[in-house]
Amino acid sequence: MRRRRFLTGTLSCAAISSTARFAWGQQFANKQVRLVVPFPAGGPTDIVARPLAQMLGEALKATIVVDNRGGAGGSVGADAVAKSSPDGATLLMGTVGTHAINPSLYKKLAYDAVRDFTPISLVAAAPVAIVVHPGLPADSVAELVALAKRSPGKLTFGTAGNGTPGHLTGEMFKTAAEVNFQHVPYRGSAPAVTDLVGGQINIMFDPLQSVLSNIQGGKLRPLAVSSVQRSPILPNVPTVAESGYRDFESTAWWAVFAPANLPIDLAARLADEVTRVVRSDAFREKLEPLGVAPVALGRGDFADFHRRELAKWGKAVRDSGATME
Repeated sequence: MRRRRFLTGTLSCAAISSTARFAWGQQFANKQVRLVVPFPAGGPTDIVARPLAQMLGEALKATIVVDNRGGAGGSVGADAVAKSSPDGATLLMGTVGTHAINPSLYKKLAYDAVRDFTPISLVAAAPVAIVVHPGLPADSVAELVALAKRSPGKLTFGTAGNGTPGHLTGEMFKTAAEVNFQHVPYRGSAPAVTDLVGGQINIMFDPLQSVLSNIQGGKLRPLAVSSVQRSPILPNVPTVAESGYRDFESTAWWAVFAPANLPIDLAARLADEVTRVVRSDAFREKLEPLGVAPVALGRGDFADFHRRELAKWGKAVRDSGATME
């Protein structure tokens, strides 16, 4: 009798679990989901979002439409998602900028990076590269630091703009190395790269994917990357930590968020499927040639990671003195 009750209970639990999985599978089937990319088409965030949208749509049997909504360092798109209905129909491809830097950088931000969102999963990360013009007499971080100390304030470093991951990484490096570079902010990576290749500036700090083609073409010399481990696409380029600055780490990252109060079953379903896509060979093959590494980090671990990143980048913003209206 006991065995019969046990088997009956087990079968009932299995039936419930199967029913739940089926129900979750139907929540997105044949529906349209909007993935907001808070930056223009063709940029680094767009490059990560599009293969994810395609593969996640196939997994959910849904149509995922990428909606590019640039403006205010990603704040316009992030705010639009924060104000959307928490029904799974609207998602955000958030970034280190929208969810770790902007809360400290902007004097007034329309959204709260924690309270207004449901974290789903980390998706990818890329190191910031330290690159120099080939004519600069520095073949390593040590030589760059020595050169800077011989001519304090003379060397210029370009970035994609005030408060960007490149700018803040540059400021963190200046503090760690006790050097003084002159910051030259640009409106985006492209004009900064153009001036570095042309010799108008000496150094650039920018996420690897923005400078990779010029490194591979011999137009820029990489000295280091800011990640904990070397980039698979540039295995001979050391990390900043390997170059003498222990524990130095800084990465640009991308993650999926939903509006706050997303039902737990929807959040769990999305997190499972996003993680499955991110861990796939197909997704890795799309990103790694661009210098971007897939990184799967589910809801609980990602929420903890997000809190640490908010603290780290908040300090970097305050130390740099950067502010935006």
